[in-house]
Amino acid sequence: MTHRRTTDAGPPAAPPARLSYLVYRLERRLRARLDEALARHGVTTTEYMALSELRMGDGVSSAELARIAFVTPQAMNLVVRNLEQRGLIRRDPHPDGGRVLCARLTRKGLSALRRCDGLLDGIEEVMLAEVDDTTRKTLVEGLTVCARALRPDAPS
Repeated sequence: MTHRRTTDAGPPAAPPARLSYLVYRLERRLRARLDEALARHGVTTTEYMALSELRMGDGVSSAELARIAFVTPQAMNLVVRNLEQRGLIRRDPHPDGGRVLCARLTRKGLSALRRCDGLLDGIEEVMLAEVDDTTRKTLVEGLTVCARALRPDAPS
């Protein structure tokens, strides 16, 4: 009987992590850090997202904010009411009339948003500490293209 000699190469190499998995894992870690940091200032991540969106363009409805923040319109209505009660936003009738109210950032809301931006700046600084400027720019551009490609209203 002949014995074959086999070399023990060890277990097969694991396949590289999928990009979508890495993005998900990063999002979960980033969200946890952001939730914790914002909570110390009495702001939720969803509230921060809504305030940030209003800074980019005033006059957004609760339904539009809900789509942007990936929450239900009912959940966003609660967020918007809370922000309004705290004086961080105000809501005005839509220029076209109807029942739609458009949210606008107040000075107090802008001040709170700037404090929260500082928290996110710190988190991003830690996250990107070992990433050079060229790679950062490429990362921003690549993620922007990917997000645009998967948006619900993108042509198929």
